Amino acid sequence: MATPLFTIFTPTYNRAHTLPRVYESITAQTFRDFEWVVVDDGSTDNSAELIAGWAAEADFPIRYFHQTNGHKKTAFNHGVREARGELFLCWDSDDTAPADALRIFHDRWNSIPEAERGAYVGVTGLCIDEQGVIVGDSYPTDPYDSDTLSSTLGDGIGGEKWGFQRTAVLREYPFPEFIEGLVGEGLIWNAIARKYRTRYVNDVVRIYHIEQDSLIHSRKTVAKMRGVAEGQCFAAADFADHEWRWFFRAPIKVLKVAANHGRFSLHLRRGGGSVRHSPRTFPGRFLALLAWPIGFVAFLYDELGSS
Repeated sequence: MATPLFTIFTPTYNRAHTLPRVYESITAQTFRDFEWVVVDDGSTDNSAELIAGWAAEADFPIRYFHQTNGHKKTAFNHGVREARGELFLCWDSDDTAPADALRIFHDRWNSIPEAERGAYVGVTGLCIDEQGVIVGDSYPTDPYDSDTLSSTLGDGIGGEKWGFQRTAVLREYPFPEFIEGLVGEGLIWNAIARKYRTRYVNDVVRIYHIEQDSLIHSRKTVAKMRGVAEGQCFAAADFADHEWRWFFRAPIKVLKVAANHGRFSLHLRRGGGSVRHSPRTFPGRFLALLAWPIGFVAFLYDELGSS
């Protein structure tokens, strides 16, 4: 089969009510060298039937995979394994994009000299909300060549962003499937940032929709906090071990992230579990200890706020 430039990847779980919006937005893309890979993380709605119908009518390849529910981390790994495209764009099941988004990505990627692209993981641009307002900060220059850690901790750039990564790089950095529950994407982006750069641009490439059943709108409960606790502990320990040097540049931000180890360790113990993941280096352990009071306060806030 022909190899597309882009693999558009959508992880989904009971999102039959939002997938038509995604399909319409993908269909409207002016750049056509792509496939759409959908990994269904155990849906019980009619998502499979919808996608089968679209696969029969679309003028681009649509490949659908169903798996037992294992959270986004396993769906993401599954999608990366199945991807045929050189470039991998994770397009969530509730978002849309301007019709020229893929064209922008293509042109911006090609603007990097071919001999230099091996040092880059991909291109990332800006997001707008449904009212057309930019969500988060714009970049200080365009293009702005940096990485996740330098841009957020070093230059203080925050807010929603969206971009693609090279499929080959993502295969170097799979999500850890031995962790129970949710694993934050920052764990992977930070690891990639230690080796690869990203080209950041001020083009709008994504329209951000907030659904009532999305994680951002989900009420925090003790059960939910404990369900993500192991992944949060693992990510915080990894951050403390590798990114402690950023403490001297952005102490407050670093302490907030490191504090998640103490916060979610307490959630694990309160739920009868054990803490399996802790910082392994001396600087990492010292940073986690320094941030522990913040984590303790956050844990108390979680307990009181969900009662």
